[in-house]
Amino acid sequence: MIIGLMSDSHDNLPKIKQAVEFFNKKKVKLVLHAGDFVAPFVVRELEKLSCPLIGVFGNNDGEREGLKKAIEKIGEIHPGPWELEQEGKKILLLHDPSTLNLKKLKKKRYDLIIYGHTHKAEIRKEQNLLLINPGECAGWLTHRPTIAWINLEEIKAEIVELSP
Repeated sequence: MIIGLMSDSHDNLPKIKQAVEFFNKKKVKLVLHAGDFVAPFVVRELEKLSCPLIGVFGNNDGEREGLKKAIEKIGEIHPGPWELEQEGKKILLLHDPSTLNLKKLKKKRYDLIIYGHTHKAEIRKEQNLLLINPGECAGWLTHRPTIAWINLEEIKAEIVELSP
């Protein structure tokens, strides 16, 4: 199963559109969004996904009820951290990594932790745990709009840079 990963889309509709096009072309089965959608109108681009979306709220998601209502058409959004399981892999989805206590989390035996907030794309492995920040989809701060994908069967992930 291939999952698409994104975070920090910050209302940038052209970049969200690029991400959706990439995920649809890649035939991902699920997209995980690690927060900071910002406003409910971003969902009009996310509705074009060919798969469900699961997200968590970020610190810039102000109109939470509006976001929740809009996203219900295509998936779900939760306060983070949010636990889920896909293909037998235990996944933790959250926005702000400063809330992570890795020692405590390793005891829960997650296979994968997806986070955002820092706007810095990163894939790192710590023992049997893979941590992924897909970076900032919007590209506002780093001028490097990125998303990511992961093959859950192989636990292989890749950062993808969107066009400027």
